[in-house]
Amino acid sequence: MPAAAGGDRSALVLSRLQLLVTRKLDGLLQGDYAGLLPGPGSEAGESREYRPGDDVRRMDWPVTARTTMPHVRRTVADRELETWLAVDLSASLDFGTGQWLKRDVVIAAAAALAHLTVRGGNRIGAVVGTGAPAPAGRWRGASPATGPGTLLRLPARGGRKEAQGLLRAIAGAEIRPGRSDLGALVDMLNRPPRRRGVAVVISDFLAPPQQWGRPLRKLRVRHDVLAIEVVDPRELELPDVGVLPVIDPETGELHEVQTADPRLRRRYAEAAAAQRAAIAAELRAAGAAHLRLRTDRDWLLDMVRFVAAQRHARTRGTTR
Repeated sequence: MPAAAGGDRSALVLSRLQLLVTRKLDGLLQGDYAGLLPGPGSEAGESREYRPGDDVRRMDWPVTARTTMPHVRRTVADRELETWLAVDLSASLDFGTGQWLKRDVVIAAAAALAHLTVRGGNRIGAVVGTGAPAPAGRWRGASPATGPGTLLRLPARGGRKEAQGLLRAIAGAEIRPGRSDLGALVDMLNRPPRRRGVAVVISDFLAPPQQWGRPLRKLRVRHDVLAIEVVDPRELELPDVGVLPVIDPETGELHEVQTADPRLRRRYAEAAAAQRAAIAAELRAAGAAHLRLRTDRDWLLDMVRFVAAQRHARTRGTTR
Protein backbone atom coordinates (compact mmCIF):
# COMPACT_ATOMS: atom_id res chain seq x y z
CA MET A 1 0.00 0.00 0.00
CA PRO A 2 2.20 2.84 -1.21
CA ALA A 3 1.72 6.20 0.43
CA ALA A 4 0.92 7.86 -2.91
CA ALA A 5 -1.51 5.18 -4.14
CA GLY A 6 -4.35 6.31 -6.38
CA GLY A 7 -7.99 6.07 -5.45
CA ASP A 8 -8.61 2.79 -7.35
CA ARG A 9 -5.55 1.10 -5.91
CA SER A 10 -6.38 2.32 -2.40
CA ALA A 11 -9.90 0.86 -2.74
CA LEU A 12 -8.47 -2.47 -3.92
CA VAL A 13 -5.91 -2.68 -1.12
CA LEU A 14 -8.50 -1.70 1.48
CA SER A 15 -10.90 -4.39 0.27
CA ARG A 16 -8.15 -7.02 0.58
CA LEU A 17 -7.20 -5.68 3.98
CA GLN A 18 -10.84 -5.80 5.08
CA LEU A 19 -11.02 -9.45 4.00
CA LEU A 20 -7.84 -10.26 5.94
CA VAL A 21 -9.12 -8.52 9.06
CA THR A 22 -12.55 -10.17 8.81
CA ARG A 23 -11.17 -13.68 8.39
CA LYS A 24 -8.52 -13.54 11.07
CA LEU A 25 -10.32 -11.50 13.72
CA ASP A 26 -13.57 -13.43 13.36
CA GLY A 27 -11.63 -16.67 13.66
CA LEU A 28 -9.47 -15.69 16.61
CA LEU A 29 -11.81 -13.44 18.60
CA GLN A 30 -14.97 -15.21 19.64
CA GLY A 31 -17.67 -13.90 21.95
CA ASP A 32 -20.83 -11.86 22.06
CA TYR A 33 -18.96 -8.58 22.04
CA ALA A 34 -15.50 -8.49 20.52
CA GLY A 35 -13.71 -5.20 20.79
CA LEU A 36 -10.25 -3.93 21.61
CA LEU A 37 -11.57 -2.08 24.65
CA PRO A 38 -15.11 -3.29 25.44
CA GLY A 39 -17.04 -0.35 26.81
CA PRO A 40 -17.61 -0.41 30.57
CA GLY A 41 -21.25 0.54 30.15
CA SER A 42 -23.46 2.13 32.76
CA GLU A 43 -25.59 -0.84 33.84
CA ALA A 44 -24.62 -2.13 37.28
CA GLY A 45 -23.11 -5.60 37.49
CA GLU A 46 -21.33 -7.62 40.16
CA SER A 47 -18.75 -6.44 42.68
CA ARG A 48 -15.31 -7.85 43.27
CA GLU A 49 -12.32 -7.04 45.43
CA TYR A 50 -10.20 -4.08 44.40
CA ARG A 51 -6.83 -4.80 42.78
CA PRO A 52 -4.04 -2.34 42.00
CA GLY A 53 -4.73 -0.70 38.69
CA ASP A 54 -8.53 -0.73 38.99
CA ASP A 55 -10.35 2.52 38.33
CA VAL A 56 -11.07 4.09 41.73
CA ARG A 57 -14.07 5.87 40.23
CA ARG A 58 -15.82 2.49 40.21
CA MET A 59 -15.39 1.82 43.92
CA ASP A 60 -18.42 0.12 45.48
CA TRP A 61 -18.53 1.91 48.79
CA PRO A 62 -21.55 0.10 50.35
CA VAL A 63 -19.93 -3.31 49.79
CA THR A 64 -16.58 -1.94 50.96
CA ALA A 65 -18.19 -0.73 54.19
CA ARG A 66 -19.95 -4.07 54.82
CA THR A 67 -16.92 -6.26 54.15
CA THR A 68 -14.18 -3.85 55.35
CA MET A 69 -12.37 -4.80 52.11
CA PRO A 70 -12.21 -2.42 49.13
CA HIS A 71 -14.49 -3.54 46.29
CA VAL A 72 -15.15 -2.19 42.81
CA ARG A 73 -18.42 -2.40 40.93
CA ARG A 74 -18.35 -4.07 37.54
CA THR A 75 -20.67 -2.75 34.86
CA VAL A 76 -22.29 -4.48 31.93
CA ALA A 77 -20.81 -3.47 28.57
CA ASP A 78 -23.04 -1.35 26.40
CA ARG A 79 -24.13 -2.92 23.13
CA GLU A 80 -24.11 0.44 21.39
CA LEU A 81 -20.87 2.34 21.71
CA GLU A 82 -19.32 5.23 19.85
CA THR A 83 -15.67 4.85 18.94
CA TRP A 84 -13.55 7.78 17.79
CA LEU A 85 -10.13 7.50 16.16
CA ALA A 86 -7.45 10.19 16.26
CA VAL A 87 -5.23 9.28 13.31
CA ASP A 88 -1.85 11.02 13.07
CA LEU A 89 -0.55 11.09 9.49
CA SER A 90 2.46 13.34 9.96
CA ALA A 91 5.36 13.03 7.53
CA SER A 92 7.24 10.76 9.96
CA LEU A 93 4.60 8.08 9.30
CA ASP A 94 5.63 7.91 5.63
CA PHE A 95 8.60 5.72 6.54
CA GLY A 96 9.28 2.05 6.97
CA THR A 97 12.06 -0.51 6.60
CA GLY A 98 10.11 -3.66 7.56
CA GLN A 99 7.25 -5.37 5.75
CA TRP A 100 5.12 -2.22 5.94
CA LEU A 101 5.38 1.53 5.99
CA LYS A 102 4.30 3.04 9.29
CA ARG A 103 1.43 4.68 7.39
CA ASP A 104 0.29 1.23 6.22
CA VAL A 105 0.20 -0.05 9.80
CA VAL A 106 -1.82 3.00 10.85
CA ILE A 107 -4.42 2.30 8.15
CA ALA A 108 -4.41 -1.40 8.97
CA ALA A 109 -5.04 -0.68 12.65
CA ALA A 110 -7.87 1.68 11.71
CA ALA A 111 -9.38 -1.06 9.51
CA ALA A 112 -9.27 -3.59 12.35
CA LEU A 113 -10.86 -1.10 14.74
CA ALA A 114 -13.58 -0.25 12.23
CA HIS A 115 -14.37 -3.95 11.76
CA LEU A 116 -14.59 -4.61 15.49
CA THR A 117 -16.74 -1.53 16.02
CA VAL A 118 -19.37 -1.83 13.29
CA ARG A 119 -19.92 -5.58 13.71
CA GLY A 120 -21.96 -4.81 16.84
CA GLY A 121 -23.96 -2.05 15.18
CA ASN A 122 -21.85 0.67 16.77
CA ARG A 123 -20.74 3.96 15.27
CA ILE A 124 -17.19 5.00 14.41
CA GLY A 125 -15.77 8.42 13.55
CA ALA A 126 -12.30 9.88 13.18
CA VAL A 127 -10.20 13.00 13.28
CA VAL A 128 -7.18 12.97 10.98
CA GLY A 129 -4.09 15.17 11.19
CA THR A 130 -1.63 15.70 8.34
CA GLY A 131 1.50 17.78 8.22
CA ALA A 132 0.29 20.61 5.98
CA PRO A 133 -3.01 21.99 4.65
CA ALA A 134 -4.68 19.74 2.07
CA PRO A 135 -8.00 19.67 0.20
CA ALA A 136 -11.06 18.49 2.12
CA GLY A 137 -11.61 14.74 2.10
CA ARG A 138 -14.22 12.91 0.08
CA TRP A 139 -15.98 11.53 3.15
CA ARG A 140 -19.59 12.74 3.16
CA GLY A 141 -19.97 15.49 5.74
CA ALA A 142 -16.23 15.95 6.29
CA SER A 143 -15.16 19.44 7.23
CA PRO A 144 -11.61 20.79 7.57
CA ALA A 145 -10.70 22.31 10.92
CA THR A 146 -8.28 25.11 11.62
CA GLY A 147 -5.01 24.66 13.43
CA PRO A 148 -1.41 23.61 12.80
CA GLY A 149 -1.47 21.50 9.65
CA THR A 150 -4.76 20.02 8.53
CA LEU A 151 -7.15 18.57 11.11
CA LEU A 152 -10.05 16.80 9.43
CA ARG A 153 -13.15 15.54 11.27
CA LEU A 154 -15.03 12.55 9.84
CA PRO A 155 -18.43 12.24 11.56
CA ALA A 156 -19.35 9.05 13.45
CA ARG A 157 -21.71 6.72 11.61
CA GLY A 158 -22.70 3.07 11.83
CA GLY A 159 -22.73 0.40 9.16
CA ARG A 160 -20.07 -1.33 7.10
CA LYS A 161 -20.54 0.87 4.06
CA GLU A 162 -19.99 4.02 6.10
CA ALA A 163 -16.96 2.47 7.83
CA GLN A 164 -15.43 1.63 4.45
CA GLY A 165 -15.96 5.21 3.35
CA LEU A 166 -14.22 6.43 6.49
CA LEU A 167 -11.25 4.12 5.79
CA ARG A 168 -11.04 5.35 2.20
CA ALA A 169 -10.95 8.93 3.46
CA ILE A 170 -8.12 8.08 5.88
CA ALA A 171 -6.15 6.14 3.24
CA GLY A 172 -6.62 8.95 0.74
CA ALA A 173 -5.27 11.65 3.05
CA GLU A 174 -2.08 13.12 1.58
CA ILE A 175 0.97 13.20 3.81
CA ARG A 176 2.93 16.44 3.37
CA PRO A 177 6.07 17.87 4.99
CA GLY A 178 5.64 19.05 8.56
CA ARG A 179 4.17 17.62 11.74
CA SER A 180 0.62 17.68 12.97
CA ASP A 181 -0.01 19.05 16.42
CA LEU A 182 -0.81 15.76 18.16
CA GLY A 183 -2.10 17.59 21.22
CA ALA A 184 -4.59 19.57 19.11
CA LEU A 185 -5.59 16.37 17.30
CA VAL A 186 -6.33 14.56 20.59
CA ASP A 187 -8.13 17.61 21.94
CA MET A 188 -10.54 17.45 18.99
CA LEU A 189 -11.93 14.25 20.55
CA ASN A 190 -12.96 16.31 23.58
CA ARG A 191 -15.02 18.75 21.51
CA PRO A 192 -17.93 18.61 21.52
CA PRO A 193 -18.40 16.62 24.77
CA ARG A 194 -19.78 13.14 24.09
CA ARG A 195 -21.24 10.37 26.21
CA ARG A 196 -18.76 7.86 27.55
CA GLY A 197 -17.24 5.72 24.82
CA VAL A 198 -13.93 4.55 23.37
CA ALA A 199 -11.21 6.86 22.03
CA VAL A 200 -8.24 5.49 20.08
CA VAL A 201 -5.11 7.51 19.25
CA ILE A 202 -2.95 6.05 16.45
CA SER A 203 0.46 7.69 16.05
CA ASP A 204 4.19 7.18 16.35
CA PHE A 205 4.07 9.65 19.28
CA LEU A 206 7.35 11.27 18.23
CA ALA A 207 6.01 14.68 19.20
CA PRO A 208 7.21 15.83 22.66
CA PRO A 209 5.11 14.16 25.40
CA GLN A 210 4.39 17.54 27.00
CA GLN A 211 2.49 18.44 23.81
CA TRP A 212 -0.03 15.57 23.92
CA GLY A 213 0.12 14.29 27.51
CA ARG A 214 -2.34 16.74 29.06
CA PRO A 215 -5.00 16.42 26.29
CA LEU A 216 -4.75 12.64 26.63
CA ARG A 217 -5.30 12.79 30.40
CA LYS A 218 -8.29 15.07 29.84
CA LEU A 219 -9.70 12.58 27.32
CA ARG A 220 -9.25 9.71 29.78
CA VAL A 221 -11.51 11.41 32.34
CA ARG A 222 -14.57 10.64 30.24
CA HIS A 223 -13.58 7.84 27.85
CA ASP A 224 -11.70 4.56 27.72
CA VAL A 225 -8.52 5.43 25.83
CA LEU A 226 -6.33 3.18 23.72
CA ALA A 227 -3.00 4.47 22.39
CA ILE A 228 -1.61 2.56 19.40
CA GLU A 229 2.07 3.36 18.94
CA VAL A 230 3.55 2.53 15.52
CA VAL A 231 7.29 1.82 15.49
CA ASP A 232 9.86 0.91 12.84
CA PRO A 233 12.93 -1.15 13.88
CA ARG A 234 15.32 1.45 12.46
CA GLU A 235 13.91 3.94 14.94
CA LEU A 236 15.20 1.71 17.74
CA GLU A 237 18.66 0.81 16.45
CA LEU A 238 20.93 1.49 13.50
CA PRO A 239 22.45 -1.27 11.33
CA ASP A 240 26.13 -1.31 10.45
CA VAL A 241 25.90 -0.29 6.77
CA GLY A 242 28.67 2.31 6.51
CA VAL A 243 27.79 5.90 5.61
CA LEU A 244 24.02 6.23 5.67
CA PRO A 245 22.27 9.33 4.26
CA VAL A 246 19.32 10.18 6.50
CA ILE A 247 16.56 12.64 5.57
CA ASP A 248 14.15 14.07 8.13
CA PRO A 249 10.75 13.66 6.40
CA GLU A 250 9.27 16.53 8.40
CA THR A 251 11.96 19.16 7.73
CA GLY A 252 13.77 17.82 4.67
CA GLU A 253 17.18 18.09 6.40
CA LEU A 254 19.82 15.68 5.12
CA HIS A 255 22.50 14.15 7.35
CA GLU A 256 25.15 11.57 6.62
CA VAL A 257 25.66 9.13 9.49
CA GLN A 258 28.67 6.83 9.86
CA THR A 259 26.91 3.70 11.10
CA ALA A 260 30.17 1.73 11.25
CA ASP A 261 30.97 3.56 14.51
CA PRO A 262 29.84 1.21 17.33
CA ARG A 263 29.75 4.06 19.86
CA LEU A 264 27.35 6.04 17.66
CA ARG A 265 25.08 2.99 17.26
CA ARG A 266 25.14 2.43 21.02
CA ARG A 267 24.28 6.07 21.78
CA TYR A 268 21.50 5.96 19.19
CA ALA A 269 20.00 2.81 20.73
CA GLU A 270 20.21 4.29 24.23
CA ALA A 271 18.56 7.54 23.13
CA ALA A 272 15.83 5.64 21.29
CA ALA A 273 15.17 3.42 24.32
CA ALA A 274 14.93 6.49 26.56
CA GLN A 275 12.52 8.14 24.12
CA ARG A 276 10.23 5.09 24.01
CA ALA A 277 10.36 4.77 27.78
CA ALA A 278 9.28 8.41 28.12
CA ILE A 279 6.37 7.79 25.72
CA ALA A 280 5.28 4.69 27.65
CA ALA A 281 5.53 6.55 30.96
CA GLU A 282 3.38 9.43 29.66
CA LEU A 283 0.74 7.03 28.32
CA ARG A 284 0.74 5.16 31.63
CA ALA A 285 0.36 8.41 33.56
CA ALA A 286 -2.60 9.32 31.35
CA GLY A 287 -4.27 6.00 32.15
CA ALA A 288 -4.38 4.89 28.51
CA ALA A 289 -4.08 1.29 27.39
CA HIS A 290 -0.92 0.97 25.30
CA LEU A 291 -0.51 -1.20 22.20
CA ARG A 292 2.74 -1.09 20.23
CA LEU A 293 2.73 -2.24 16.61
CA ARG A 294 5.89 -2.69 14.55
CA THR A 295 6.40 -2.58 10.81
CA ASP A 296 8.49 -5.79 10.90
CA ARG A 297 5.98 -7.93 12.82
CA ASP A 298 2.55 -9.43 12.32
CA TRP A 299 0.47 -6.44 13.48
CA LEU A 300 -2.76 -8.43 13.44
CA LEU A 301 -1.37 -11.10 15.77
CA ASP A 302 -0.15 -8.39 18.13
CA MET A 303 -3.65 -6.88 18.18
CA VAL A 304 -5.22 -10.26 18.94
CA ARG A 305 -2.80 -10.84 21.82
CA PHE A 306 -3.63 -7.40 23.16
CA VAL A 307 -7.37 -8.15 23.03
CA ALA A 308 -6.83 -11.43 24.87
CA ALA A 309 -4.80 -9.67 27.58
CA GLN A 310 -7.46 -6.96 27.96
CA ARG A 311 -10.22 -9.53 28.31
CA HIS A 312 -8.24 -11.49 30.88
CA ALA A 313 -7.55 -8.33 32.88
CA ARG A 314 -11.25 -7.40 32.86
CA THR A 315 -12.57 -10.83 33.86
CA ARG A 316 -9.97 -12.16 36.31
CA GLY A 317 -11.26 -12.83 39.78
CA THR A 318 -14.91 -12.18 38.90
CA THR A 319 -17.73 -14.32 40.21
CA ARG A 320 -19.68 -16.26 37.59
